[in-house]
Amino acid sequence: MTERSEGIGAAFAGGRGGSSPHNEALTEIENFSGEERADAYAPSWLALRETADAAARASELLDPLRAALPPDGPLTIWDLGCGTGSLGRWLSGRLRGPQHWILHDRDPGLLDLARANAYVTADGTPATIETRAGELGALRASDLVGVSLVTASALLDVLTAAEIEAIAAAVACPALLTLSVVGRVRLSPSEPLDAELAAAFDAHQRRAGLLGPDAVTAATAAFGRRGATVLTRPSPWRLGPGQAALTAEWLRGWVAAAVEQRPDLAPPADGYLARRLDACAAGRLTAEVHHLDLLALPGSPQ
Repeated sequence: MTERSEGIGAAFAGGRGGSSPHNEALTEIENFSGEERADAYAPSWLALRETADAAARASELLDPLRAALPPDGPLTIWDLGCGTGSLGRWLSGRLRGPQHWILHDRDPGLLDLARANAYVTADGTPATIETRAGELGALRASDLVGVSLVTASALLDVLTAAEIEAIAAAVACPALLTLSVVGRVRLSPSEPLDAELAAAFDAHQRRAGLLGPDAVTAATAAFGRRGATVLTRPSPWRLGPGQAALTAEWLRGWVAAAVEQRPDLAPPADGYLARRLDACAAGRLTAEVHHLDLLALPGSPQ
């Protein structure tokens, strides 16, 4: 069996099974708090972060993406782990020509919400939508035949190296993979505990073989080995007083994940979180949560 024909399903099916908690990352949600928090995949969180996601995405990647696509369509775009469809709503209006979006997620409730929204192209015409309910592990390379573009948001950092290799092997078209965390957080004003919490959070992201902050490096190498040109650009959240609700919810999850990884941090973290939330509510806290966006443009196999 060839590397490409093994596809995504072969890597995702082995050893973890349909009940794997890591597959819950297929909703469009940053794994900032781990799968232990059931509300991490709630529509309310996805709605809360949508504006910050849209502002953060690296628009510098759009010109090389457009140059790699048919200039006036038609385009078929497969969105992996679409959640409520925020990436589709952002990207559809930045691409010209007829578009057909295939929204893929494991959560039928999120797919219902995604389907209920409008997706309008840069020409002002509606895109057509279909939804696919199922685990990412069920996706095969043969499903992607005829697809113009594969997209995902906040997905790479909750995958293993084998899963990223499988995606790179299966995708033969351009891929735009946005908002992967890179292990850098900056809070202002700073506190002495910031660095320890950040290190513990990064360790939490790497649990059970997940790549966490190393995912973009791994994906760049995986696509590059298959002859792709890979471009990456920063896509940080920049959160200030106008995003206080998002900042507060992100802080709770960030601290919770760090404490789960290092229970010895629990006593100082309680006071830390209270101070940070007070500062957030008073408009005195800003946060930068760094991500990278990745665009892979296919070339000749090495």
